[in-house]
Amino acid sequence: MYLGMNDAPYDLILRGGHVVDPATGLDGVADVAIRDGRIAAVQANLPGSALEVTDLRGRIVLPGMIDTHAHVYTYVSGRFGLPADMVGVQSGVTTLVDQGGPSCMTLPGFRHFIAEPAASRVLAFISAYVVGGLEGHYYPNLYGPDGVDIDATVKAARANRDLVRGIKAHAEVGGFARWGIEVMRKAAEIGRQAELPVYIHFGQLWPLPSTGTNGVDPDGILPDIVALMRPGDILAHPFTRHPGGFIDKDGRVHPIVAEAIARGLKIDIGHGSHFSFRMARRALAAGIVPDTLGADMHGYNTKVPPPPGTPATHPDEEEAHPFAGSARFSLSYAMTELLALGLSLKQIVPMVSTNAAAMIGMAGEIGTLYVGAIADVSVLADDRGRFRLSDNEGTEVITDRMLSPLFCLRAGKRYEAAAPILPQTESVLSDNAGARHQVAAS
Repeated sequence: MYLGMNDAPYDLILRGGHVVDPATGLDGVADVAIRDGRIAAVQANLPGSALEVTDLRGRIVLPGMIDTHAHVYTYVSGRFGLPADMVGVQSGVTTLVDQGGPSCMTLPGFRHFIAEPAASRVLAFISAYVVGGLEGHYYPNLYGPDGVDIDATVKAARANRDLVRGIKAHAEVGGFARWGIEVMRKAAEIGRQAELPVYIHFGQLWPLPSTGTNGVDPDGILPDIVALMRPGDILAHPFTRHPGGFIDKDGRVHPIVAEAIARGLKIDIGHGSHFSFRMARRALAAGIVPDTLGADMHGYNTKVPPPPGTPATHPDEEEAHPFAGSARFSLSYAMTELLALGLSLKQIVPMVSTNAAAMIGMAGEIGTLYVGAIADVSVLADDRGRFRLSDNEGTEVITDRMLSPLFCLRAGKRYEAAAPILPQTESVLSDNAGARHQVAAS
């Protein structure tokens, strides 16, 4: 197959990598040529010259990866927000979708101080709440029905179509115990009026109020929310270890999930602190394969140096998050976990490319290596051996394959994967470790 613009010299040729592009159907060894910040040609054994040639034999070459669940509103979201380029181009990811950091009130600051200066492409699902993601949604009393302004949020979304790609809200037992479903009714109305998808968090986020669950059954939340949603809305955290998700209290996949998928709702993994190998196995065994893969990295679950001038610890020890800075992580690491769960690269790559682009209304613009498209490209190492993976429940899994970012191109400009949050690959040499895994993960 030859896909080319013309025969003039190229700026760059990425030579001999394993190219996987769901948009074009390409899955094999090929060369990718770049000119003037765009894809100029894709072909096996591409003829022609270039100012620079990079040998990528043994590497994986993907459309620039899209992280559909980021938290990058630094300072405004306190310890929660990570620097955009640290999560983005410095981790091999070219596009970030911040979930719920900016609101109708704080969106101008997000544009000016976060999105515009970033080398990564930064978009947002605007918060349904006026306060947005202050301190990572840490104070639940700010997120009741009185804190949702439908008209202001719709107005902000319509006025910022280039940046705002959806609406973020939370459907979880702590909120339902306080306010019932009214907040989610308002969030759904914002999505309807703004003609944007609503991205819904499942799995417990806030502690229960002092009065308890107030009669709320966590397993009853999902059916109530599905009834409010429209095709294209997104259900997040299908593999959550917390109550109120896809797996009910009896350990079975909630029967409403199949109906939700049939109605055109989408599923984003929203990894973060929620991810559980145990829950993922049950959902996948039931045939639930998510559409997109958001890493959900933030300052409470990712080990990262604090921004300059920011205290490393919370001033109030009673409010310090117990999992703050507990691990290093990346979108590529999340892809590795899905490989370990039995999904194929062919199933996973659309989650961070074509499906993700469709979710944010940019299908055909990004997440593809079509000739003429913006030259957003991610290059991964594909190491083989024995590697230990673990989740927040303490489950360890030994896998024989590890994906890790090497560099990316953002509109043709190269950025090395040198973020301090990237996992340090650990090779497992002992067969006894594998035997222990079989016991722990069974």
